[in-house]
Amino acid sequence: MAVRMFGIANCDTIKRAKTWLSEHGIAYDFQDYKKSGVDATALRGWVSELGWEVLLNKAGTTFRALSDAEKQDLGTEKAIRLMLAYPSMIKRPVLHHGNSLIVGFKPELYEKAFGCG
Repeated sequence: MAVRMFGIANCDTIKRAKTWLSEHGIAYDFQDYKKSGVDATALRGWVSELGWEVLLNKAGTTFRALSDAEKQDLGTEKAIRLMLAYPSMIKRPVLHHGNSLIVGFKPELYEKAFGCG
């Protein structure tokens, strides 16, 4: 099964996830959405499956730097527009494995998803 990881290359969480996958012999493709952007159709699919609340990183510096007006009245469409405009607002990594999506990195989630441990 193909594994695709989406994120930002210099992110510490991405580095930990990459290390975990490599240590467990799991091949993956990586897409740096800060460099190549985020596919709007893929993002809409992720939001449809998981909800924008799971994907939008409100704790990050990019979100906190927004004006109060930009932060207000968040909903699906506004959150998608923000994540497309500022890909670093998307929680990382987003891992596509088979028919499932995993957001963030926790070894126990990866162990369960890949049948390790």
